[in-house]
Amino acid sequence: MKQHKEPSQRQLRMGEEIRHALAFLLQRGDLRDPLLAGAMISVTEVRMSPDLKLATCFIAPPAAADAPARADILAALNRRAKYMRGRLAGALRGLKYMPELRFLADTSFDNFAKIDALLRSPAVARDLRPAAGNEPPAPADSDTGTEK
Repeated sequence: MKQHKEPSQRQLRMGEEIRHALAFLLQRGDLRDPLLAGAMISVTEVRMSPDLKLATCFIAPPAAADAPARADILAALNRRAKYMRGRLAGALRGLKYMPELRFLADTSFDNFAKIDALLRSPAVARDLRPAAGNEPPAPADSDTGTEK
């Protein structure tokens, strides 16, 4: 049975450094790809492998983009990964070697939206309302000790 270990401080620090440098590189827009030129791409997280040789970059493409457009943006980023790796190597000089970059879609925001919609559904709201006769007592007034 494989156990999942928490990332080390070094993995977390390197992931954040790469995330910041990658966000700056994407913001400058010098990737020479027409699909990426006008896209507002957010780098939400970079997870490093334990040996620091692989950086998995989670990307949140524009919210207005539909699923095929998101897939095209991810494909374009993965095509330009070697170029970005070279550009980042110049920006992050303290590294022994620059990790390989892989880009994946960040689906956590979609999951949050599904949970939020579920919590706002009428069935859940009905279950959260207090039943008749089981209402909690009114809070007591702290100065007089009487109920409000």
